[in-house]
Amino acid sequence: MLLLAGADSAQAQAPRFRICHGYGCYRTTLVTLSSDDLKKITAIMAQGQKSAEAERGALRDALAIFEERSVAVIGVRDKPRMEFGKARIVGQMDCIDESTNTDHFLKFMEAKGWLSHHRVARKTSRGFFLDGRYPHWTAVLRDEQGVLWAVDSWFDPGGGPPDVMKLSEWKRRGVGGER
Repeated sequence: MLLLAGADSAQAQAPRFRICHGYGCYRTTLVTLSSDDLKKITAIMAQGQKSAEAERGALRDALAIFEERSVAVIGVRDKPRMEFGKARIVGQMDCIDESTNTDHFLKFMEAKGWLSHHRVARKTSRGFFLDGRYPHWTAVLRDEQGVLWAVDSWFDPGGGPPDVMKLSEWKRRGVGGER
């Protein structure tokens, strides 16, 4: 969730997010992007305006900055993937936490006008145990041709670039923990 609040106008302009962690958004921590973060993200996204492919590449780098800020504020680097039985631990994120945080950040970038070739679509999931896959969630983008793209930051530790791939490919994956 994006919040805009603060005592003075500079703080009021700084984007603040409630970052989910602890699995299933059990915990939230308020994270404010710094002016340096915003400058870096703005420059990265400007480079991505050439094409939809370039924008997806830029998104990976921008999301890594967003996650690095979150890790710095929470004070704990999220381990890659998740460990069963480790719910409610500060800083650790499951796919629900990751997809929610990514979705909120993508919506922020869309509202700022930084997405030229994509729009944020509804989060989605794959797997349901009977098909040999654990249920797994991702944020989603739709490009100008209507192609859906998964933006999945769950596999790497906090601050790692997310996987960005066609949603149809992402939906086929996941058997036996496949990326």
